[in-house]
Amino acid sequence: MTATGPAGQHTVRRHNCALVLAAVANEPGVSRAGVATRTGLTKATVSSLVDRLVLASLIREEGRQHRSGPGRRGTSLSLSPDGPHGLGVEIAVDHVTTCLVGLTGGTRHAHVRRADNRDGPARTLERVAGEVADALRRAEHDGIPVGGVGVAVPGLVEASGGRVHRAPNLGWHDVDLAEELACRVPVAPGELVVGNEANLAALAELAALRQAGGEIPESFVHVSGEVGIGAGLVLGGELFDGTRGFGGELGHFPVRPRGPRCSCGSRGCLERLAGQDAILDRAGARDVDALLALLDAADRTATSAVRSAGRLLGTALSSAVNLLDVPTVVLGGTYARLHPWLADPLTDELGTRVLSARWHPVEVRASVLGADAAVRGAATTALRTILTDPESFISPGRPPPHADSRTTSSVGSRIDGGSGVSPAS
Repeated sequence: MTATGPAGQHTVRRHNCALVLAAVANEPGVSRAGVATRTGLTKATVSSLVDRLVLASLIREEGRQHRSGPGRRGTSLSLSPDGPHGLGVEIAVDHVTTCLVGLTGGTRHAHVRRADNRDGPARTLERVAGEVADALRRAEHDGIPVGGVGVAVPGLVEASGGRVHRAPNLGWHDVDLAEELACRVPVAPGELVVGNEANLAALAELAALRQAGGEIPESFVHVSGEVGIGAGLVLGGELFDGTRGFGGELGHFPVRPRGPRCSCGSRGCLERLAGQDAILDRAGARDVDALLALLDAADRTATSAVRSAGRLLGTALSSAVNLLDVPTVVLGGTYARLHPWLADPLTDELGTRVLSARWHPVEVRASVLGADAAVRGAATTALRTILTDPESFISPGRPPPHADSRTTSSVGSRIDGGSGVSPAS
């Protein structure tokens, strides 16, 4: 058994700083005294750490608290909207999207570049690198500190290292995205995390639902409907992405065994029959905006195409619901826009196929974030190191204990140049 020595002063401060920031993040408006009570730290220690976090623009003071009764009113503390932002990047089949998301969830500089990203990883990553560089320049021009970069990819991402093993709709096989992007964007600040777009979308949706308040489903399937179809599974308020991070490939559920050949090599996969391209083709629409116009006009062909997709989606999802007893289905991506026409056939199919539906009908709702969920999830995930280890942002030259030059996490990996712990799930 190896003996360990006492924690050094810097290690203790690192730990306490994280405690203080977490207390403020979990209860916006809390006072210094409130933080001391919640963390068990002395008031003097809390005051010193709060001053440090305020100076780093991680939290801000917002005036005196409102309280009834006697006693001195404390100063309200909350996360700073002017602090570090995460840069989110979504690599989809037909676009690259970037945006900046702050600690309080505010979004800035959202940008979409339309492109066919099926022309090979090298060309696509050059495109992505250009978008990242442009976003970093815009952030620097506006004085916005970037604390991390998150990339959402529609494919199998190795949980322990961030390698994209396979992205069928992009035609990618074994692409070390973090390494490749680091070669193209040499100054990538902070952490670079790589994750499956459906999983990151589900995390963003959960955060948005909690922020909005009201009744929040703690367990749901978030379905990202684009050219491909991915699913992020949230169970008990936590993302479940499988033992290796490969879960959620709803688009490759077989719904018609002798159906058309899929990019994955199989036949009759859900996304070949109910994905965005399949719906547009059946509806005779050039894009989603044209499809919505046809649906608004009650065009029979377009309506039939969407209803057929809803039934097929219900067939696939019923298996997941029967297996996992998930009470809610959240439609994201293009499906969120099609919710008014998808919901009824999807609900009917679930009602027929889910054994418990007679007593507990499955709720089908539209995503509150829609097509923005994946890129927002990527951006906020890139900030998790700062939230769990603020010293990594305050003192970037000093690595955390036992850190090596490349730290991996449950959603991806990190480029050299910043320090921190793995993001929380």
